[in-house]
Amino acid sequence: MPGVERLLQAFLSPAIFVSAAALLLLSLNARLMGIVARLRQFHREQQQALRESRKDEAAALGQQIASVEERAEKIRRAFLCVLTSLCGTILTCLLLGLGLYLPAAQVVAIGLFIAAVMSMLAGVLFYVSEIAVALSSVKEEALLLARIQAHPLRRDADRGEEQEPAET
Repeated sequence: MPGVERLLQAFLSPAIFVSAAALLLLSLNARLMGIVARLRQFHREQQQALRESRKDEAAALGQQIASVEERAEKIRRAFLCVLTSLCGTILTCLLLGLGLYLPAAQVVAIGLFIAAVMSMLAGVLFYVSEIAVALSSVKEEALLLARIQAHPLRRDADRGEEQEPAET
């Protein structure tokens, strides 16, 4: 039955693309979860700084939160683009199979597959742009810690006493 063989080939030909999209989604999900965990920690630290009237530290943490939220948005956009690509690829598989019986479906499948590849490319570009700024967040955090430690007097939250800054 040559018709069945061609049908199976048409369904399975974009399978590698589906696997690549799934692996990219797994990577994006892991990265997003790490960023979200870091954001939660920053928010807790900022709330604590506000409760203890450390306004400079709270403001610095606010800047850090904004920077990390921007990174999270890039990952979210990458995620949506890759999910769109995955859906387009799956629909392409279906249309290629249908194209064996309705030739017009093959034309639609080609256009949809091109759109899916472009969506995947957009997702990868968002991912690359997030990775490019990832180290800047680490540098900002190091500067934040240096500013906090360089403050002339720090309050001991437990005793409410002023202390000299720790020696580094």
